[in-house]
Amino acid sequence: MLVTAEGFTLLAIAHGDRSTILKAWTRHGGARSYVVRIGAKGPHSALQPLARIEIIADERPDRELHAARSVRVRQPFLRIPYDPVRGAVALFAQELLVRVLRGESADEELHAVVEEAIEAIDSAPDLRWLPHLLLLRLCGPLGFRPEVPEPGNDHFDLHEGRFVTGGARHGNLLAPPLSTTLSQLLNAQHWSGPAGISATQRGDLLDHLLLYYRLHIDGLGEMRSPAVLHAALG
Repeated sequence: MLVTAEGFTLLAIAHGDRSTILKAWTRHGGARSYVVRIGAKGPHSALQPLARIEIIADERPDRELHAARSVRVRQPFLRIPYDPVRGAVALFAQELLVRVLRGESADEELHAVVEEAIEAIDSAPDLRWLPHLLLLRLCGPLGFRPEVPEPGNDHFDLHEGRFVTGGARHGNLLAPPLSTTLSQLLNAQHWSGPAGISATQRGDLLDHLLLYYRLHIDGLGEMRSPAVLHAALG
């Protein structure tokens, strides 16, 4: 069946001399893989990580690889290709999304979060909290959204995904002031976070959020891009 799909590029892998395997997330069907023939309609920029694309493809339910007839950029980036800090955040987002976007069915909430995050990476004035907020906002549609703390709950239990009072028997517990910052980020309305937090604290909180993901997603593994991200964001 011929399908016109809106989505974004996760990964492009050379496949022989005349084709590329495009791994994409699509609004209509979640994670999809397409064979893109060299010379197929569409600019090379459509195969770049996180490119917002439109694909016309022959999709068949009995196949894992679908034949793309054309791939085009539906909304080009204005700043990511020319800003090394934005590039580092985009690299982190791409690696994260490649690892967590596995479902092969439509998920409008998940799609909306990713679309908004990609636009923020390209246009937001301050990206220091964007990686943290992306992780937190993906938790909901992925099935392990942290609970908002009740009064007196001053520690975040990474195993249980909720705030608790005092310690726990295991060591995966986030204590103040990082747990306080986390609770503030859960209530953030935009892609910015609290002021007055040091780069070291931001880095520590990001590392704990990545641990939270590893505890809740089987096979996630250690990511490589956070080291670059820490250096870029300071």
